[in-house]
Amino acid sequence: MKKAVHFGAGNIGRGFIGLLLNLSGYEVTFIDVDDRIVTGLNKAKGYRVIEVGEGGREYTVSGVKAVNGKDIPNAVQKISKADIVTTAVGPGALRAIAPVIAEGLVRRFKAEDPGYLNIIACENTVKASSLLKDYVYEELDKRNREKADMYAGFPDAVVDRIIPPQETEETLDVKVETFKEWIADRNLFKGEIPEIKGMELTDNLTAFVERKIFTLNTGHAGTAYMAYCKGHRYIHEAIEDKEIYDTVKGALLESGISLIELYNFSAQDHKEYIERILRRFKNPELMDSVVRVGRDPLRKLGPEDRLVKPAERALKYGVFPENLCRCIAAGLFFDAEGDEGARKMQAIIKEKGIEKGLEDITGLEPSEPLGQRIISIYRGLTL
Repeated sequence: MKKAVHFGAGNIGRGFIGLLLNLSGYEVTFIDVDDRIVTGLNKAKGYRVIEVGEGGREYTVSGVKAVNGKDIPNAVQKISKADIVTTAVGPGALRAIAPVIAEGLVRRFKAEDPGYLNIIACENTVKASSLLKDYVYEELDKRNREKADMYAGFPDAVVDRIIPPQETEETLDVKVETFKEWIADRNLFKGEIPEIKGMELTDNLTAFVERKIFTLNTGHAGTAYMAYCKGHRYIHEAIEDKEIYDTVKGALLESGISLIELYNFSAQDHKEYIERILRRFKNPELMDSVVRVGRDPLRKLGPEDRLVKPAERALKYGVFPENLCRCIAAGLFFDAEGDEGARKMQAIIKEKGIEKGLEDITGLEPSEPLGQRIISIYRGLTL
C-alpha cells in the first residue's frame, strides 16, 4: 500500500488533505505535536469527515496512524519510507518542520535507488512548497542537496476549502463545506505524478493562486470587516445583509478586472466563480465567525494582500474600486479582543492618526485617490 506522511493533523489536515489521500489509496500517517490528537488517532485508527450543505456526504477515513512531532526518530523513519509528503501546518510553521524532512531525505538518500519523493505544502500562502524547499535545503549539505535536486520534488499548490473551528475538541470528526479545490503545478513534480482524487494539475499555478486569494480571501475579509462594523457574528448572517452582499459582490467584480486581464480568465466563468464563492459564504451550517475570518487585520490590510493589492490593480485598469475602499475602511475598525494584529493596528491609528496610520498599514498615500476615499469613508463611519 502506498504511504503518505502528512504534517498537521488539524481540521485542514484531517478534513481535506488527509481525506483525499485516504480516498486515493494511501495509508496516511499524520505528524503533529498535539498529544490529544495523536493519541486519539492511534486509538481510533480513523475519523469521519462530514460535509455540510447541499449535496453533502459523509466519509469514514480509516487505517490512519499518527506520530508525535517531538518523536524525531519515528518521524524521520516515516518520511524516509513515504511515497508522498504533504503539509497543512500554517506558513509560519514550515521552517520548524524542515529539519525533520531534511533528516528523512538524508536517510532516504542512503539507499542505492531512493526513488522520487514529492513534498507538497498545502498552505494558505503563495509558493509554500518552494518556501519549504528553501528551508529544507538550508539543512542539507552539498551532496544531499544534489541528491534532492535529482529525487525530491516540491510542487507548489493552491488549496481551498472552508473548515471553521469545530464545535468540540472531544471528537476527531470534522465538519467541512462541500466545495474543495486542490491545484498543483505539474511542472514541479519529480518522477511520476501521483494520482490523488480531487487534485488538479496546471501549467499556470500563479493564475489560480491569485484567483483564490483575490476572490475567496478578498470576499471573506471584506464580509468580515463590514459585518464587524454592523454587529453581525457569523459570515452566513452577514452575507444576507443586502448592504454587505452588494458591497462584497462589487468588491469581487472590481478585483476580478485585473485577474481577467492578467490571466485570460473568461469574464463569464469568473462571474460564475464569484457567484459560487458568495453561495459558499451563505452556508449556515459552517457557523463561521466574523472574528475568526477577520483576524489579523494588520496583515490582511497589507499592501500585497487581499484588499489593497486588487484595489490598486483595479485603478490601474481604469476602474475606481469604490467597494474595495469600503471594505478597507471597515477593516480599519477591526479591534477584536485577543487579536494581536488588531491591537497593533489600532495602536498605530491611535498614535499616528488615520492619515499616517493608513499609509503605515496599507502602503497607500493619504493624498492619492485611493487613500483619500478610504479616509473619507472611515471618517463617515465614525460619525
